[in-house]
Amino acid sequence: MKYPDASRLPLVDELHGHRIPDPYRWLEDPADPGTIAWLDAQDALWREHAAALPWRERMLTRLGELSRTGIATPPVWRGEHRFVMRRAADQEHPVLYRDDEILLDPMRLDPTGLTTLDEWQPGPDGTLLAYQLSRRGEERAELHVMDVRTGADVDGPIGDCRYSPVAWLPDGAAFYYVRARTGVYLHRIGSREPDEEVFTADGAGSYGLTLSADGRWLTLSAAPGPSTPNELWLADLKSGEKRLIQPAGSARSVAAAGADGRLYILTDRDAPRRRLCVADPERPDAWKDLVAEDPESVLAAFTILEGNRLLVSRVRHAVAEVVVHELDTGRPAVPVKLPGAGTVGPLTARPEGGHEAWFLYTDAVTPAGVWRYDAKDGSLTAWEASLPVPGVVSRQVTFTSRDGTEVRMTVVAKPGDGRPRPAILTGYGGFGMSLTPGYAADSVAWIEAGGVLAVAGIRGGGEEGEAWHRAGMREHKQNVFDDFAAAAEKLVTDGWTTPAQLGIWGESNGGLLIGGMLTQYPELFTAAVCSAPILDMTRYERSGLGASWKQEYGTADRPEELAWLLAYSPYHRVAEGTAYPATLFTVFGEDTRVDPAHARKMCAAMQRADAGGRPLLLRHEGDVGHGARAVSRSVALAADALAFLAEHTGLPLPSDPA
Repeated sequence: MKYPDASRLPLVDELHGHRIPDPYRWLEDPADPGTIAWLDAQDALWREHAAALPWRERMLTRLGELSRTGIATPPVWRGEHRFVMRRAADQEHPVLYRDDEILLDPMRLDPTGLTTLDEWQPGPDGTLLAYQLSRRGEERAELHVMDVRTGADVDGPIGDCRYSPVAWLPDGAAFYYVRARTGVYLHRIGSREPDEEVFTADGAGSYGLTLSADGRWLTLSAAPGPSTPNELWLADLKSGEKRLIQPAGSARSVAAAGADGRLYILTDRDAPRRRLCVADPERPDAWKDLVAEDPESVLAAFTILEGNRLLVSRVRHAVAEVVVHELDTGRPAVPVKLPGAGTVGPLTARPEGGHEAWFLYTDAVTPAGVWRYDAKDGSLTAWEASLPVPGVVSRQVTFTSRDGTEVRMTVVAKPGDGRPRPAILTGYGGFGMSLTPGYAADSVAWIEAGGVLAVAGIRGGGEEGEAWHRAGMREHKQNVFDDFAAAAEKLVTDGWTTPAQLGIWGESNGGLLIGGMLTQYPELFTAAVCSAPILDMTRYERSGLGASWKQEYGTADRPEELAWLLAYSPYHRVAEGTAYPATLFTVFGEDTRVDPAHARKMCAAMQRADAGGRPLLLRHEGDVGHGARAVSRSVALAADALAFLAEHTGLPLPSDPA
């Protein structure tokens, strides 16, 4: 395959005693005519390859069918009115309803499908709605306020509200919100005065807030970046006093004041798998355990119900469980029998209290559905749920990584004849994020077609708590790649697949994982999809949201940490004469989190260095970003990725002999 020309610059940075070549730095500038021409040529090459993929149209059709399951969210109650998001089978975006009335349909606002509804929060009595819209995938949302009775906006827009939490005052005349990377502000409805800055912290890249139902207690948090230790404060809006709950840098904690007068703190301080504590708001730094840390499960969420009931969800080795506890003592009372071994979303209840709670449930073969728990009789019923896909088996296996650590992996497939099959292995391994069982149309399409899907719960994630996260970050990042390599070897050893039939797939930080596998363990697999990846670890801080990730990866500004980064930085480990697996990089032109330049530079480097002859391609998509997009765009992306992996792992078409 002849690749587009990419000139190599004799550019070498000298930093902390290291000489760091960067021959493709010119590809960092998306407006450079050379970058534009190179990208156009890469796009033409990808389109030519994609048009010849036998599975492409089949996957596109089947993914479209599987995506028609629709979705719904747990209700947000205001009095007798419920606010929910739903997406019907034929809709590109979820639609916000109040009861059965449409409030916001992104396609009505923008028929191109490029506008997304990122966040929303009804006011206390449900007559006003704060909602956030972003366009073309940029995730730089504008916040508006709608009068629900008329459907007309009565305030806004307020800019730069990237997925901001919103906390309404009880009278509905004002709300607190977060400006991205700036701080917490108070906005008064209809006021022409500048919004009041309420809280800011030095070095903070992310903020959080909650407000008690009576409007007195405002909790405020600030952290350097995602999944990093935060400082936590409690503001008494009655007296104006602000009290420290937790100092910066000690732990990851969230807090909220309950209607019973206690402050509830969910924390990993002195508890890597998290515990639930309570305190007196007058002394919010004096905590007492309510629900202690469990040695084998991670405490995920809780909500308070009538009848002295505390509903708690946990994740035990990536599988969810829900238990009812006594609210006053924290003692466990009875487990809630879930529909299967899957994932439970946040627990929600009515803001004024009640005996009901709602949550999402999904697993590898069951689309996400809403379930209702009733504390009066202990029943769990489907509120809005779908049936599981038949004929698919999911199992959890354990394997040993390079350093002897036991790691778990979920393997999903149709019953087979014992022979190895084409397989996809995926993982994430960062920011304390857990990969738990969940339905995805692309996964089901691959399994239906006869493939095996494996999801590895490697270190760096949160599957086993904060210690598991820390074992895969900063100077310990190599554990992430070693765990994933051990997962690939386990699939081969157990007879699921062979290196010639194994593909790997990862996105964002998971794209970094794939980049590490390409440059450290290329012999273990035959194909890879590397989506929105972070790959140049010496310059990741200079673009996107990279500056907020220093706590996760380390910084090139410090000699010791630069050495960590260079030890695995995929862009710098591309080696001349290596036979690389078939690789598809997928990037998004409006990605404001991860700069697409990472993939452009890596693709150019691999195309020049490769000695194996398998295709190394880049799929660039404009007008979308890192997050939400129209269903048709998601389906097209997944179909291309699956068709590429099917072609290069040898997945037989239905008409082919097995």
